Amino acid sequence: MQLDKMVAFHKAVGDPTRLRIIALLRHGPLHGQAIAGKLGLRPPTITHHLKKLRDTGMVYSRRDRNTIYFHLDERKLEFMTTAILRIGDEEAMNKNELQVTDKEQTKVLNSFISKDGKLKSIPSQQKKKIVILSYFVQGFDQGKTYEEKEVNEYIKTFFDDFATIRREWIMHSFMYRENNIYELNPQELWPVVVRR
Repeated sequence: MQLDKMVAFHKAVGDPTRLRIIALLRHGPLHGQAIAGKLGLRPPTITHHLKKLRDTGMVYSRRDRNTIYFHLDERKLEFMTTAILRIGDEEAMNKNELQVTDKEQTKVLNSFISKDGKLKSIPSQQKKKIVILSYFVQGFDQGKTYEEKEVNEYIKTFFDDFATIRREWIMHSFMYRENNIYELNPQELWPVVVRR
């Protein structure tokens, strides 16, 4: 894992209020007002702390009508909290990766991608979804940063729901986002390995 991302994560969770927010969200999604009420803090304070947590990818939001609910990505939280134990240990990182053969990958791609290169639908099965996300995220260059608008435009070339694809890339560690700037993570952080 890139050291700067590890440092940013530990800075984000190194605050008692943020740790309390994480503890609350472990019991299920909540909106900002509910979090503020439970912690006895003002909503603007909660908004500030939620932004810090969202920047790490641990917390994400979903709108339900006029209310925004905040969710904890426990998988991402666990991955980040144990990352320090995996520095330089590629074998340990591979334990969390999805193993896929060339044949399996080809079958999934042929099933979900049309002849003109468009994504027909996002697979509901996790393994197939990861294969699709991995395939399309390779349109980005390693080490280059992208504005959110650029990411959206690229996704629109193969699928209309750019927000969902973008969120899935972040949630599954294909990409890293900070202040609406996106960067491809090293492939060692991706949850899929294609066995040749």
